[in-house]
Amino acid sequence: MTPSPVRWPQGKAFAFTVFDDTDCSTLKNVAPVYDLLERLGMRTTKSVWPLRARAEARFEGATLEDEAYLVWCKDLRGRGFEIALHGASAGTNRRDETFAGLEIFARHFGPMPPLFANHSQNRDSIYWGSARFSRRLAAAYNLATRFRYVHKFAGHIPSSPYFWGDLCQQRISAVRNFVFADIDTLRQCPFMPYHDPDRPLVRRWFAASDGAHGDDFCRIVAPRNQEHLERRGGACIVYTHFGVDFVRDGCLRPDFVELVTLLSRRNGWYVPVSDLLAHLERHHGGVVSLTPWQRSVLEWRWMTSKISAKLPR
Repeated sequence: MTPSPVRWPQGKAFAFTVFDDTDCSTLKNVAPVYDLLERLGMRTTKSVWPLRARAEARFEGATLEDEAYLVWCKDLRGRGFEIALHGASAGTNRRDETFAGLEIFARHFGPMPPLFANHSQNRDSIYWGSARFSRRLAAAYNLATRFRYVHKFAGHIPSSPYFWGDLCQQRISAVRNFVFADIDTLRQCPFMPYHDPDRPLVRRWFAASDGAHGDDFCRIVAPRNQEHLERRGGACIVYTHFGVDFVRDGCLRPDFVELVTLLSRRNGWYVPVSDLLAHLERHHGGVVSLTPWQRSVLEWRWMTSKISAKLPR
């Protein structure tokens, strides 16, 4: 169950990166975050929406249809950051819209397959809702959510107008799945990046640590957690939304600046998510094919993490 310890490049003690979901992102509220990360020598991954939402959407933000934002995203990639996908748009996307979004992304950022994360309540989300889980936990999930999502997410269902699973298989290198409260993502998911034979339309999956909004991010990278990560020689992929509560009244929140500055001074390897996953894949000798037992471990760790996150702090 416990793989051999990972040796990080350049004699680094641990690895740290961020996958930034693009919800609510604008140049005004995320450019200062990335300027800070660049000054600190930290390179991370930022997702984008190629298209403005054609359907009702939650948590909209700038898209690649906004010229200034597109130029900035291209510049960001030129500065060493990675650009990923958060779906074709903030709203539910039919197959033709997803295809159009993939084409726009490829035109601006090249044909290399990007990373991907499902967005919120989009019906085109792939293997989402109870489809993330094996049978027993799926039943528990449906019961806990009062069966609201039983037939909602259909990106992996060929008969659905929202199906794009074949495009995902062709064009997406890895998809984010389980998110944990532990800063050491690798400790919770030691086999990432992994392939799940029961969900074959996704080439590879990876996990993340929960830093959804400003307060959550600052909690996950608290000094004590940073110490744990470095001591364990672990790896952290923070899931967050830099467009939500990192900039207040036009200024970066001071606690965020203080914490990431402290983190940057540690002996960490600060690279985009794809670089980290590629290193782990080499360490494993290839993509790990998940066994039913390994999947069960991941699912129950996720469930335990969700329960503990709801307990009083």
